[in-house]
Amino acid sequence: MKIIDGLENIKQKMPCPVLTLGNFDGVHLGHQAIFRMLIERAQEKKGTSVVYTFVPHPLRVIAPERAPKLLTTYKDKIKLIEECGIDVIICANFTKEFANISAGDFVREILCKALGVKEIFIGSNYLFGKGRKGSPELLKKIGKECGFTVAIIEEIKINNATLSSSMIRNLIAKGRVDEAAKFLGRQYSVEGIVVEGAKRGKSLLDTPTANLLTANELLPKDGVYAVKVDIDGKMYGGATNIGHNPTFKDKKFSFETHVLDFNGRLLGKTLRIYFIKRIRDEMKFPGVDELGAQLKKDIEEIGNILKDQPA
Repeated sequence: MKIIDGLENIKQKMPCPVLTLGNFDGVHLGHQAIFRMLIERAQEKKGTSVVYTFVPHPLRVIAPERAPKLLTTYKDKIKLIEECGIDVIICANFTKEFANISAGDFVREILCKALGVKEIFIGSNYLFGKGRKGSPELLKKIGKECGFTVAIIEEIKINNATLSSSMIRNLIAKGRVDEAAKFLGRQYSVEGIVVEGAKRGKSLLDTPTANLLTANELLPKDGVYAVKVDIDGKMYGGATNIGHNPTFKDKKFSFETHVLDFNGRLLGKTLRIYFIKRIRDEMKFPGVDELGAQLKKDIEEIGNILKDQPA
């Protein structure tokens, strides 16, 4: 897959571009369905499947106070799109100047003139351009002038719920990670680097504890989770606590994972945590002994949950 950072780096026209545009945060099942249609159509035309996306999220520029916490980092989004089999990703640098381009100019000057697009796949409710004046209907109108066709994709529903990135964000923010997985098509995951922590985990459970520093913006609701942990390409079970350690006085926010059946040094390693299920709220205990006893119960429950998970 070819990644083009900015329109200025498009050096030559692509053969028969079939394109979709959007933020594609989370690369959920709805996005994946669009990509499959896009790829199939590009192959029929012996053309190029193109995803046109934006960095940063447009609301970061237009209305920062309304910008959502994103499901995926830029790196993860690109990787997930690549795994779908797309030929080319164009990552437009979304600036205030870019935000002021009218919908008509965006289509005529960028999609038509610069890219030579032949067909566009777009969601039925997707709006674009200055003031969000661009719509599927406008695309169809300009398509007749410029010689491209438009395929409008209706909303995708799963169990009567309309699939969207905002809906999945809401589920994760509520800790409903097992439900979110049904709409993502995979477990929600975050990557982080193991940093120095309070070093309580080893004494409480006799298991290595990873205190993670992550670039991911959206962590699930505070609580304890059954997780899987990818360490150097090998998967382990784990118990993740997100919160402020109310049993202890420091009350600092922590994102820590007890890694099961692992022996080795974790400090400095990059881990990926896959959230399987939330098992309880974070709780304040009278002391360390009571906390340790509860953690052992958590580990037992998590072990039973992970038994039912594919390897």
